Amino acid sequence: VQLQASGGGLAQAGGSLRLSCVASGRTFNFGLYGMGWFRRAPGKEREFVAHISWNSRSTYYQDSVKGRFTISRDNGKNTVYLQMNSLKPEDTAVYYCASQGGSDYDSTESYVYWGMGTLVTVSS
Repeated sequence: VQLQASGGGLAQAGGSLRLSCVASGRTFNFGLYGMGWFRRAPGKEREFVAHISWNSRSTYYQDSVKGRFTISRDNGKNTVYLQMNSLKPEDTAVYYCASQGGSDYDSTESYVYWGMGTLVTVSS
């Protein structure tokens, strides 16, 4: 199973970026799994950002991104997205997508497969 994240880059504070994560693998049925986005800022631990259930009926967000970030998915394209608006310098981090295997949507321990990450840099 491979998760390929893309869409990172440099943005100004107040700007927007859209991250994408495409899943591939013959034995991986993307539509059966919840998906999450995490991030790791310089010098910090990896932290939960957002989660979406397999059928898109439930979404959860870290408090600091609520109202600014939106997670979505297209099961037909094996892709999960993270639309990031009103970006702040503190959003600067490497962003990772991951497929859920456990019950806690906000814990790294609940995720099985991880992408390599895409760097988001927000300038002030």
